[in-house]
Amino acid sequence: MIEALPDLLIQPVVRSALAEDLGRAGDVTAQACIPADAELACTFGVRHDGVVAGLVCARLALAELDPAATFDQRAADGDHVRAGTVVAEVRGNARAILSAERTALNLLGRLSGVATLTRQYVDAVAGTRARITDTRKTTPGLRQLEKYAVRCGGGVNHRFGLDDAILIKDNHVAACGSVGEAVRRAKAYAGHLMKVEVEIDSLAQLDEALAERPDVIMLDNFSLDDLTQAVRTVAGRVVLEASGGVNLDTVRAIAETGVDVISVGALTHSAKVLDIGLDAA
Repeated sequence: MIEALPDLLIQPVVRSALAEDLGRAGDVTAQACIPADAELACTFGVRHDGVVAGLVCARLALAELDPAATFDQRAADGDHVRAGTVVAEVRGNARAILSAERTALNLLGRLSGVATLTRQYVDAVAGTRARITDTRKTTPGLRQLEKYAVRCGGGVNHRFGLDDAILIKDNHVAACGSVGEAVRRAKAYAGHLMKVEVEIDSLAQLDEALAERPDVIMLDNFSLDDLTQAVRTVAGRVVLEASGGVNLDTVRAIAETGVDVISVGALTHSAKVLDIGLDAA
């Protein structure tokens, strides 16, 4: 089971999206064409194979405009579904359903696209020890939802923001003068519950990083041979994360070097929206 996000976290996103769409005068097309008391029944149908994520967004979008509407969910987030599958049936005020349609589909399609792409990466490394994780390369305002979609696709989450873990990147190293100095400063600052990760870009920096005992070492844009050597050198002493140059053609070979984690920015910055439609029943 995938732990769903609470409505409290999602409602502000849905309300903001609805407000953006409804503008100053509301849905003038629905107002012009549909009687105020008309009822409508519709289905959300998937038009291409994929993994569903974000059904709660569709439910909340409809509920904001018609609290009495029914939302009969036919699939669960994380389900792999075939083209033609009905994932939800809705019934309620016709104006409300049509006004909420685009917001519901935008969020549902976007999150399902992230989940679908994540599942492809997870399947590609099946049988290895490597786990697929996301990055902070998310759509502004949608990070919680997109990272939830990654979990729906079988991936795991990296840090959510700048405040929940220390990640020393190349510019931090440059500002501190060396990898070792940067890690020493970070460990002196961090509380006992905060992990420290440092990015290195060559094997020459590996021993220096190891000497300071960070929790995680990120191997940035390493060749396959260098990844393999790093895994041998570290021998399980710290978590090794591979990053950079990762795509569906390369991820299997990266995983087979023995790294623990592979971070993939594409999960959230390049996922194709899953085509889902709303059709009158």
